[in-house]
Amino acid sequence: MTTRLQNGGAGKITTGAILRDNIESSIEVHHRLLDACLPAMTAAADALIAAYRKGNKAIFFGNGGSAADAQHLAAEFLGRYLRERPPMPALALNTNSSAVTAIGNDYGYDLVFARQLEALARPGDVAVGISTSGNSESVVQALFCARRLGLLAIAFTGASGGRLRGLADALIAVPSTETPRIQECHILAGHALCDVVERALVVEPITG
Repeated sequence: MTTRLQNGGAGKITTGAILRDNIESSIEVHHRLLDACLPAMTAAADALIAAYRKGNKAIFFGNGGSAADAQHLAAEFLGRYLRERPPMPALALNTNSSAVTAIGNDYGYDLVFARQLEALARPGDVAVGISTSGNSESVVQALFCARRLGLLAIAFTGASGGRLRGLADALIAVPSTETPRIQECHILAGHALCDVVERALVVEPITG
């Protein structure tokens, strides 16, 4: 168990100690990730594989650091993760600044992803919402929209799952309440999903 640094004792906190504390804290959460999230990650992987086999796409969205994660993961599918293969269709809804700002201005920021989903999603697509708290209103509204459209919904959140817990078909709830640790695990889980999907569609059939 990592001992969190306290800046109140006699000794001065060193740069090395701060760096070590961050790394050890991250490792601690990573160790808990497997037991906490493997069933949900398996369900998410199965959904993505099924969607891609039918010619559908994954649609990612999030705010702030989660927007960066959405863009990152969409790029892994569009380009490649580890293997040469045909591109897999994926969108990150937060990357179109004109659409985000126009929708936010005309309809309110809460609908910046939901309105894009209504226009771009097709039956069989997978909606992937990312929110460390699970309560980001624009992501919540997008998953409401995904359910209304009959899409399968995946959510990446922190430990509580927030409001997304009741909306996602597969909830990858990282066992932490610290935003940096949650975001680090979101990318690990996302990369693991990329690997499974790529292997299933390009390299070898995967069952179970």
